[in-house]
Parts: sequence; C-alpha cells; structure tokens
Amino acid sequence: MTEVKAAGAGAAAGEMPAGVEGAMAEFVHELKGFRETIEQKLQAQDRRMTMLDRKTALRGRSPLSQAAEIEAPHQKAFAAYLRRGDDAGLRGLAIEEKAMASGTDGGYLAAPVISDTVQEALRGAGSLRALATVVQVESAAYEVLADRSDIGAGWASETVATAETDTPQVERVSIPLHELAAMPKATQRLLDDASFDLESWLAERIAEKFARAESAAFINGNGMDKPRGLLNYPTAPNATATDGNIGLINTGAAGDFAGTAPANALIDLVYALEAGYRANASFLMNSRVAGMIRRMRDGDGRYLWADGLAAGEPARLLGYPVLICEDMPNPSAGSKSVAFGDFRRAYTVAERPELRILRDPYSAKPHVLFYATKRVGGGVVDTRAVKLLTFAA
Repeated sequence: MTEVKAAGAGAAAGEMPAGVEGAMAEFVHELKGFRETIEQKLQAQDRRMTMLDRKTALRGRSPLSQAAEIEAPHQKAFAAYLRRGDDAGLRGLAIEEKAMASGTDGGYLAAPVISDTVQEALRGAGSLRALATVVQVESAAYEVLADRSDIGAGWASETVATAETDTPQVERVSIPLHELAAMPKATQRLLDDASFDLESWLAERIAEKFARAESAAFINGNGMDKPRGLLNYPTAPNATATDGNIGLINTGAAGDFAGTAPANALIDLVYALEAGYRANASFLMNSRVAGMIRRMRDGDGRYLWADGLAAGEPARLLGYPVLICEDMPNPSAGSKSVAFGDFRRAYTVAERPELRILRDPYSAKPHVLFYATKRVGGGVVDTRAVKLLTFAA
C-alpha cells in the first residue's frame, strides 16, 4: 500500500506515464512534419508570387525601356554590320534570325532606330502622305472596296408594301506596292571613326531621298514601277464628271487667275466638293501658287489667306488648312496646280513596315554603298473626295 502511494505521489510530482509519453512524442513528430509541409508550400507560393511580380513589372514597364532591353544586342550587331560588314552578330542572335535575317532580296532589316527615324521624317515631309490614309501591309498589294453609290433608303408604311431599295455599287481597288530605293555612300575611314554617328547619318540620307521620290510619285507618278499619282487619273469638268473622274474647276484665265474677282475660282472649288467631304478637306499647292493666292483680298480689302494663330498650326485659306507640296505643278496653260479635298478618303498610301539595308563595299571603291529599299504604293480610292483647280479659261 505504501509503494503504490509512493508511485502515485511520484506521478503527481511531474513524472509522465510511459503510455502518455509515447503519445506525446508521436504528436510532436506529426506536428513537426506538418510544419515542414506548410513551410514547403509557403516557399513554393513565394516563388510563384516572385515570378508573377517580375512578369507584371515587365508588362508595366514603359515601351521605351522594353525596347531598349530587346534592341541593345540588336543595335550593337547591326552597327558592326554597317561599319565593318561583320554580320556574325546578326546571324548569331535568335532575335535577328527572325527579325533581321537576310531575305531573297539580300541585306538585313534596318535597326529600329534607323527605321523609325526614316518613317518619322516621311510623315513630316511636305508630301501627300501627310494628308492621305497610310496603311501597312504584308502582301504585294493592298486591296480596298470603294462604294460608288449610297445604299438606297425609303419610308415604310404599315399598310403599304415597301419598295425595294437600290443596291450599292462596290468596286475593288488594288494598290500594288513598288520598291523604293536609295543608295547613300561613305568612306571606310569615316565608318572607322567611332565618334561618327553612323545611324543618324544613314537615317537622314535615306529619309531625304525617300521623301523626294515619294512626294513626286504621289502627285505625278504614272503607276509603272512607282505609285500612281493624284494628277494621273482621268479628269472632267466638274459639271459632267462621273465617279471615275476627278472634277475640274477653271480659274477663268489660261495660266493665271482671272483678272476680275480671282478668288471666285477658289470659292467655286470649295463648294464643288460635297458637304460630307468638306468637313475634313485641305488645300494642296506649291509655293509659287501659294504666293499668288496670298496677295488676294476680299471686297473689304482683307487677305483671304490667314496664318495660323498658334505655333505649328497650318495656314488657312477660306477656313481650310493648306499643305505646301513643291511637286504640285507651277501655273501654266491648263495646269492642275491646286487640289482641294478630303485626302484621307481620296488617296491611300500602302507600305511594307520594314526597311532593308545591304552593305556594298565593292561597287564604288573606296566608298561603301548602303543600298536601302522599302516597298510602298499609292493610289486614288475615291475620286469624289477631291477636286482640282485648272488654270484655264
């Protein structure tokens, strides 16, 4: 009896029975395993969240910083090709194998810093491109459907049969793309000069030559290996012009404006255009014609030509903006020297987005030629959206 009490007293004093101690040890072991499992899952979740944050940060980064990361090796490899003819870097980079690889025409696609500079210069040049619709395509031609008439409409009655309306006449207009080329040259000694900004120099030379060739073709091109120009489409007096003709308004004098009320011809030109087109219409002329019109006054002695009130705002004639394009013809007997219309609806420029450059150190030694090519086309898609002023009696 005394021994039992002693044992009980010992257990009461803090000693744990063997069965309870084993259960507790098993519980602690299971708890430790559960804790390790939770920690592993938390670590995996943390890794996933870190990767997600990185992707989100990359998406949220400005396009300029993303382009800089992507184009850094691209730009370096292309510069090596331009300066030394070393294309190993272009062939070795996976991104260049897709975006800059040599094609059937030869050469490499220009680095974005050059291509973007050329494109920006073309948009800012005094060319019909600045007013026309510009689309980028991947095919050899651009096709657009032009509506030659409106959908018929009529009033419906609850008790009378509705008459059948007219069907619109739709015509498919195809604008083929042609190859535009420029070939600036530089000496190898200049290319070896590290301080020489080759990319900017090349972009400026290409843009200058492309802009001149484009501007001339968009106005006077015959459509043979070049875009078809605005002035190379059938014309007819506005009173008898059909959908396939551009309407003509006469100035009243051969090679000049009429001696009496010369501004009347410009007013007739504006209102010869349908009201739906006048809302976004512009004048197109060269500097010589602009100088003649600038001297015109209304009956109260005020000039018809108004300069823009804000910096960068185009000049306005009869309330409409004016684009000076030097490829428009000078005044002469029968010349079509002024165009007025909604050129975004009248004329479309189609182009391939890429600019290709081939380095040629052999054809013009000791100079290095850079043969730059771009595919571009243009044509009138809606003759009703533009009218021409012809210097005729």
